[in-house]
Amino acid sequence: MDQREELMYMLTKFEDSGWDLIALPSKNWMNLKEPTEQETINLLTAIEIADNECGSCGCEFDTLYKKTIMILKELLQ
Repeated sequence: MDQREELMYMLTKFEDSGWDLIALPSKNWMNLKEPTEQETINLLTAIEIADNECGSCGCEFDTLYKKTIMILKELLQ
């Protein structure tokens, strides 16, 4: 699985979570053909907030947040 596929997999998981903080930005970003830098920053910000609020609770998303953040930061470079 390449990085883009992995990112799409994680964003699909976030979209399916039902938590609007991450579900809506994930869905919006995935629906874009060519996300802009600002749209990527908006998604990154939402995932960082989720990681701060819930990134160490022990759920399956804990590691997904961190991996998604890393990939999105690489996309922005």
